[in-house]
Amino acid sequence: MTLTRSPDAVPFLLGAYIVEERVQDWSQFPFHLPYVKELDLTLDGPVTLFVGENGSGKSTLLSALAELAGLPGGGGSRNELPDSERRASLLAAAIRPKFRARPRDGFFFRAESLLDFARILDKRKDDPDFMGDPYARYGGKSLRERSHGEGVSAVFGAKRQGGLFFFDEPESALSPMRQLELVKAIEESARGGGWQFVIATHSPIIMSIHRARLLDFDRPGLPPIQPEETKHWAAFKRVLCQE
Repeated sequence: MTLTRSPDAVPFLLGAYIVEERVQDWSQFPFHLPYVKELDLTLDGPVTLFVGENGSGKSTLLSALAELAGLPGGGGSRNELPDSERRASLLAAAIRPKFRARPRDGFFFRAESLLDFARILDKRKDDPDFMGDPYARYGGKSLRERSHGEGVSAVFGAKRQGGLFFFDEPESALSPMRQLELVKAIEESARGGGWQFVIATHSPIIMSIHRARLLDFDRPGLPPIQPEETKHWAAFKRVLCQE
């Protein structure tokens, strides 16, 4: 009998927790962030969103988790960014991850790292020793010939085998319509199982991902929160519902 994993199961990263012995100075960044001292993060679904104000530490934790998953903390793919692009996160060194299984693929999407990734593909195109077409999986042309949003869509669309994906404020590169397209793509992938997403966002559109779990970085303990309870949702509602 073949057992089929529920699409609601967490396929890879179950969470992470702080190891106090690895922290030398709690007063220094990033250890002074309110959530760090008692960090015991649980990821209990295929889509988790980090929400909160600027400076609350969303991106800091996201980068640390990406490094623990074997991805460069500065963004990109483990296989396609050189070692020089990998950055050591102080927080990653002080927390321990809990994995159900190690992902076979993944990517850490950041605005600046996508440009670096595009440059790497361009260098491969000009390298006489590189076999094949480096653009083949990404629509057949350089990512630098497209808008930032189109580049995000091309890279994400090339990852057809599932894996663990981190997005740091993807709305900064995407129009509202592109955000809706990303929401649809993430929902479809998550339903199939074998995909996991951890996303830091300020966008109510991204927060609308069906059955995503939102964690509030503006309150101690990173408690779950509903989209309509967030400050971002309230702000957009005030603007859009003006009479």
